[in-house]
Amino acid sequence: MDIFIQQVINGLTVGSVYALVALGYTMVYGIIGLINFAHGDVVMVGAMIATSLVLALVGSDMASVSAWLAVGLALVVAIPSCMAIGWTAERFAYRPLRRAPRLAALITAIGVSFIVQNLAMMFWGRSYLNFPHIIEPLVFHIGGARISLLQVLIIFGATLIMGALLLVVHKTRLGTAMRATAQNREVAGLMGVNINTVISAAFLIGSALAAVAGVMITTYYGVAQYTMGFMLGLKAFTAAVLGGIGNMAGAMLGGLLLGLIEALGAGYIGDLTNGVFGSNYQDVFSFIVLILVLIFRPSGLLGERMGDRA
Repeated sequence: MDIFIQQVINGLTVGSVYALVALGYTMVYGIIGLINFAHGDVVMVGAMIATSLVLALVGSDMASVSAWLAVGLALVVAIPSCMAIGWTAERFAYRPLRRAPRLAALITAIGVSFIVQNLAMMFWGRSYLNFPHIIEPLVFHIGGARISLLQVLIIFGATLIMGALLLVVHKTRLGTAMRATAQNREVAGLMGVNINTVISAAFLIGSALAAVAGVMITTYYGVAQYTMGFMLGLKAFTAAVLGGIGNMAGAMLGGLLLGLIEALGAGYIGDLTNGVFGSNYQDVFSFIVLILVLIFRPSGLLGERMGDRA
């Protein structure tokens, strides 16, 4: 039971990050039907910016700055930077292709991903950046399981952000405009909704969530590198498909479930196979889930797009 609780805690921590990234995928897809494969690289940029800034603070005369201030400054810089990338991609890469075949937009998204990734490589290099251990390693015990202060902050922070986003989508004028645009862009435009503004807002919000997820993941694992967004993006996309692409509640559910599946699979199956299929193969479980969902329930667990609830 202690192993089960420990793996659930680990799964919820990583799953919370997957859920935040999956929300960016599902918001954009729900509104314009685009799989933004560059989204994972936006997460990477947020992680790299945060790590670089914290390293600069720790290595300067401001080394005495508190961990909370350092992480707060990292978020303050990473969020608008990632939002700028998301807005630029939407304005100059995706908007001109809005009425083009979906394949053209999909190929463009892959191209944007390569551009962002290679620009990051040119700026930060190929080496890993090590996030300094500045957060106090406070550990709480639940039975025989351990949960760190950082894990508590990630789970609690992600929950607050997801709850706030649901309130925005369902209780504000912007949220109503987003759901109306998702249901029918042309009719929403005739009713006075500024379609371009709504779509840009979806990219901006998704990119802000990506920045927060990037800071969380690099703080949790302690490293950042220019290729990290590829696998993270694929897993978040898997989470979005698992919950129901275009469904915000589904993205949250899918992210948490995928984190739990990975953690439990790596823990229990790894033990049964003497470590052969342990944590080194946890990515396998994610893509097994993706294949099974696409075969048996391609619409996802909830299977409902944003526009269907407008």
